[in-house]
Amino acid sequence: MATQQPPQRSYRAPCPNCGAPVEFRSAASAFAVCAFCRSTIARDGAALRRIGTAAELFDDHSPLQLGVSGRFLNAAFTLVGRVQLAYDGGVWNEWHAHFDAGRSGWLSEDNGRYVFAFPAPPGDPPPLASLPVGAGVTIGGVPWTVASSVHARPGAVEGELPAAPQAAGHVVVELRNPRGEVASLEYPAAGGAPAVFVGRAVELGDLALSGLKEESAREFKAQATACPQCGAALAPTLEATKTIVCGQCHAVVDLSPGIGGDLAYYVQHNGGESGLQSQIELGASATLALGGAAQPWQVVGYVERRTVPGGDAEDVEFWREYLLYNRLRGFAFLVDANDGWSWTAPLAGAPQFDGGRAAQWQGTTYRELYRYTGRVTYVLGEFYWRLAQDETTFNVDYADASGRRRLNREQTDEVVWSGGETLEAAAIARAFGLPDAAPLLRDASPLRFDGSRLLVVVVIAVILFGAIAVLAAAMGDRCRDVRAAYGVQSPEYLACSRAVGSGASYRSSGGAFGGASGAGGHK
Repeated sequence: MATQQPPQRSYRAPCPNCGAPVEFRSAASAFAVCAFCRSTIARDGAALRRIGTAAELFDDHSPLQLGVSGRFLNAAFTLVGRVQLAYDGGVWNEWHAHFDAGRSGWLSEDNGRYVFAFPAPPGDPPPLASLPVGAGVTIGGVPWTVASSVHARPGAVEGELPAAPQAAGHVVVELRNPRGEVASLEYPAAGGAPAVFVGRAVELGDLALSGLKEESAREFKAQATACPQCGAALAPTLEATKTIVCGQCHAVVDLSPGIGGDLAYYVQHNGGESGLQSQIELGASATLALGGAAQPWQVVGYVERRTVPGGDAEDVEFWREYLLYNRLRGFAFLVDANDGWSWTAPLAGAPQFDGGRAAQWQGTTYRELYRYTGRVTYVLGEFYWRLAQDETTFNVDYADASGRRRLNREQTDEVVWSGGETLEAAAIARAFGLPDAAPLLRDASPLRFDGSRLLVVVVIAVILFGAIAVLAAAMGDRCRDVRAAYGVQSPEYLACSRAVGSGASYRSSGGAFGGASGAGGHK
């Protein structure tokens, strides 16, 4: 009977500064931080050399910690080190994972999402200047899309790492592809060839983890700071919170500097614009199957958004988004738009997209529904990204042939793809224990006919169809492409008809599948 091989022998020696034991579990680790005196230690063979003092860790209350063990692709690993990287949007963690077979990898943690990545051959990486956000690039014959580009600076470290972080930092360019892979090109700020890492998104629930810091949430709730606008207590409840809304004055406060830091904020005055109001209370929980097994989700944030008109003839659309959180799944959104309810969550990869009217994802073709610019008008609760006042995003919505499955491409200073499905209002009401679905039906069609009015419906339909046919003939080719793609009775064609008939240029803006604002994440 085969026996499990013991893990690679570790190396332990006294800290040159305080004498406490410093252990190196991985042969790939050439750098460590003494857990007692915070000295940074370089390993040269059997000798340890003190090279400085590590900065204190920013307490982000991650559920992960040194010593957590798990399995990835049926291989056992242990988290032996961490480096915190800071950028203009906040801080994220890179956990150094040591596998029993001696392999070294990185479990990256940002915005409640996780990626397991491993060093890859650099190949022939493109120059940094040729990688603007949103651009397509082919590396080693594989097509990628540039999702983000940030200058990351090393902050605090703990445990053991393959090498000491470079003080000048590096530019991290994140790439995604249609195979669901995530790549990071790390260009040193001082110049030189980038380090390359390739991996896939993972969920903590799939890693069979043991040793998680279960007390994280309880400790985090105990921390509070005063609202810079009114002085009321702000008590964030999520480890990933970068923006929180004051429950007293509804000021939007940026927490990215950390509790106790100099907190920037802006004041809101426009809640409930166009009759919108939250239909599901903050803090409410429901068991929902969002792309997998049913899991408990909690509403932690609420957003009201509107389209930005592109011309005088274009209607303004309003919609709501509810930010949901699950400790092992991360974040997702419930979207209440004018075409009904849906859920959406950030995708690990990026659909195949050429800027046209279709996108390919996991063997399915999605056709463009709407493209529009969205603007945040009102928020409540907590958010894992920094919310700017009047934040705007450029969006494109897609649907598959059934209309049920959806994709959304959202671009700001990074590109975020999200995907999900439509939902029934009655199912949401049942999940959240609402008395009935009536409050959730604001966006249902206003035309509700019983049998006695069926004749009226038929007459209206015949007249409308005839009017569309006459108008189509009059417009000639101006809406031909839209008609060919979606049909003569489609909402897209009707919108084009209205726009052309009024003398305006056609630009659909009513989809608002949306969600995942600022949800890119790095690595």
